[in-house]
Amino acid sequence: MNILFKVIGCLFTVLFTLGAVVQYNDPDSLVWIIIYAIAAVISLLFVLNRLKIVVPLVLGVLCFAGFVYLYPPDFQGFDLNDGDIRTVELGREAFGLLIIAIVFFLYVFGLKRMSKI
Repeated sequence: MNILFKVIGCLFTVLFTLGAVVQYNDPDSLVWIIIYAIAAVISLLFVLNRLKIVVPLVLGVLCFAGFVYLYPPDFQGFDLNDGDIRTVELGREAFGLLIIAIVFFLYVFGLKRMSKI
């Protein structure tokens, strides 16, 4: 595996694990702990070369669909002082899914690239 992809995978394993940990005070914490924990496990499997290309592809598409679904029509930023708490919360959740989707699509690119080598 390309060292750059391995470093990215390790970085996102840590970041997604931290993301799961800090969800404890969220109103719907269990859902988001599970989502970030799954993202961390997928990242770890990527680092360990144990990931089939279809897994990040399907989950990336689902996360992107979740982003589109959750994105508030009147996005007001990420800071609670910027607007309505529910709109800000939806924006944060939507962009969290977008980050996961982008990372998973990066894994798909890396896996596809490595399968051609």
